[in-house]
Amino acid sequence: MEDIYAKFVSQKISKTRWRPVPPGSLQTADIFAAGSWDNEENYVSLWAIGDFGNLDSDGGFEGDHQLLCDIRHHGDVMDLQFFDQERIVAASSTGCVTVFLHHPNNQTLSVSQQWTSAHYHTGPGSPSCSSAPCTGIVCSNPEIVTVGEDGRINLFRADHKEAVRTIDNADSSTLHAVTFLRTPEILTVNSIGQLKIWDFRKQGNEPSQILSLTGDRVPLHCVDRHPNQQHVVATGGQDGMLSIWDVRQGTMPVSLLKAHEAEMWEVHFHPSNPDHLFTCSEDGSLWHWDASTDVPEKSSLFNQGGRNSTFLSHSISNQANVHQSLISSWLSTDPAKDRIEITSLLPSRTLSVNSLDVLGPCLVCGTDSEAIYVTRQLFS
Repeated sequence: MEDIYAKFVSQKISKTRWRPVPPGSLQTADIFAAGSWDNEENYVSLWAIGDFGNLDSDGGFEGDHQLLCDIRHHGDVMDLQFFDQERIVAASSTGCVTVFLHHPNNQTLSVSQQWTSAHYHTGPGSPSCSSAPCTGIVCSNPEIVTVGEDGRINLFRADHKEAVRTIDNADSSTLHAVTFLRTPEILTVNSIGQLKIWDFRKQGNEPSQILSLTGDRVPLHCVDRHPNQQHVVATGGQDGMLSIWDVRQGTMPVSLLKAHEAEMWEVHFHPSNPDHLFTCSEDGSLWHWDASTDVPEKSSLFNQGGRNSTFLSHSISNQANVHQSLISSWLSTDPAKDRIEITSLLPSRTLSVNSLDVLGPCLVCGTDSEAIYVTRQLFS
């Protein structure tokens, strides 16, 4: 991988997200959003990246990411997602969920919508309505799903003042993250090591499926779904382990991979190259996991006639799309570790790497050392 550029922004960065590229467009990622936390004043900001490597007239790199605009955010930014090209949804430690609108003509951000008490504690021991952090968001236009420390799940629709659906006591523990499996189904992870699948087509407050790590109830902090195979899910948690799950089979992870030395804060499959996966951690590391099967020295694993090769041919014959063969590298229960290459992307250990996002050849991550790192040459 080529150079990764650091920009010091005088704020601890809790979340970074690329703005999605319009469908069918050939342009690469050029704008990202960032959210801050644990500062006297927190902000949601938009940044543009220039042509890296071209010296400008002052002799500085044009590659420096440039701040386009920012807006104050009440509370820590707990999660951040682009809703569409113009709108960004932010989750707050105050329990509020805000939709910000970007105005490109004058480069400003404004509040376009807000659900101020999306998450709150009720019951004995809490004031009549004390706020609870909103810990996770996932968007699928026109829907926004939020989860929180209160164990509540909300389904909002853009331009609706009230929640379309709320599952009040979805979980007795903190929900840390959420993702869509397919449009009516979401998957949540919680602070006692459980994955739960919820189907919004069903009435009632019960999950349709529960999966969990047996033994220690290690809190899970992050989850991502494979972009092509909706039943394949990756999670990371307090022990830094990477878990790969097949939600169609059993209630246990398919593979557990020893990863970081401290909490894993985010995991992301590459959206168009899902045999590449990225993780970041409290221990200051940012890792690229490469399970692609076309690496020459790895190919021998598939030619030994052992379980791997039969597994691979089995998965190809069962799938209409030969592309799916790539996923077998994540689902193989055999020596998966032998054919996954792990590369550390940051030149030196830093304070906690809280968030990362990948789109095309571009990666962005935010840290507690008040730096945002960007590379536009992931696969070079």
